Amino acid sequence: MTDLPLDFGDPADLEQLRRDLRDWLAEHPLPPRDADEPLPVHLHRWHRMLHSGGWVGLDVPREYGGRGLTPLHQVAVSDELGARGAPGVPRIGYLAHALLEFGSEEQRRRLLPRMLAGDDVWCQGFSEPGAGSDLAGMSTRADRGPEGHYTVSGQKLWTSYAQYSDLCLLLARTGADAPAHASISAFVLPLDRPGVTVRPLRAANGDDEFCELFLDGVRLAESERVGAEGGGWALAMTTVAYERNALDTGHLPRYGRLVERLRRHARAHRDGLPDGLLTDIGRCVVDYEVLVAHSRRRTAERLAGRAAGPESSIDKLLMTRAEQRLYETALKVFPEEVHGEGGEIFGDYLYSRAASVYGGTSQIQRNIIAKRLLRLPADGRG
Repeated sequence: MTDLPLDFGDPADLEQLRRDLRDWLAEHPLPPRDADEPLPVHLHRWHRMLHSGGWVGLDVPREYGGRGLTPLHQVAVSDELGARGAPGVPRIGYLAHALLEFGSEEQRRRLLPRMLAGDDVWCQGFSEPGAGSDLAGMSTRADRGPEGHYTVSGQKLWTSYAQYSDLCLLLARTGADAPAHASISAFVLPLDRPGVTVRPLRAANGDDEFCELFLDGVRLAESERVGAEGGGWALAMTTVAYERNALDTGHLPRYGRLVERLRRHARAHRDGLPDGLLTDIGRCVVDYEVLVAHSRRRTAERLAGRAAGPESSIDKLLMTRAEQRLYETALKVFPEEVHGEGGEIFGDYLYSRAASVYGGTSQIQRNIIAKRLLRLPADGRG
């Protein structure tokens, strides 16, 4: 269950890549986390180790610090790491591909090698208190001055691990008269710039992953804009498409390990399971297999050169359903993990509650599917 052979045209060297990574992992085990070491600091150490072994940015061209391979190679690395319980490749692929597609040549050569190596830690400044899933409703503004620079004012929310980051891929409104989707621009924001304040937020599971980001008259040069002015919406959609593929994010092998654990338990205790629990486990297996199939499809489309589109909303809904049902069921099967020493499942369960919110709420994803894929009328009438 945890080994996900991708059956749509694997390159001949893919299995060799997997063997090489297994050998590397045997020689470079995950370093232990110090008792007082914040999780992002620990994961950053792992990031740098992976990069030193050549396992970060496999699908990024060599001239920008990658290995010039295919998305399938990077997916295989994420799969192997997840199958072995190791932290995945750092989640920078969606940012790297945004820069690859929309950044200038100078930005690609300057920013990408440092991003891949972990020399610069990045975060993402998209959501706002009044514009989370409705990204086009953002109010943060970047006003162009007479000398060509921008002055940015506003607030971002849910900015993951901004307190540990150096740079932020920021979206801000740059046009007052243009339609909402055509008046958003993207910028590279150094978080040590005067006028930037980062304030961590404590989540229900105890993490301080989320942050508020306050921008008070922050000056950005025109050269710090990514892509054309008003072109930020296309960049944002490319970014979230990578965030919604469970193979890209490394979620699938993590789900797969738990699904297999549930299956083993169901086989061993079939006659003693409470009413309905066997059905719940079966639904988790089906959810997982459907998500695997859709994730493979998206990867195959990317290999064929097809641009990401609104279909990623289907993937997000499937991932949300699979994750939430999986951890809810796992708590029923392993209730000792709620209060026990190894309460990893309980922490993951708490985090899974956010799956229907982050990356666009499930309601927004259904609206996208209805309008852009099914072409349903906005007033609900046929």
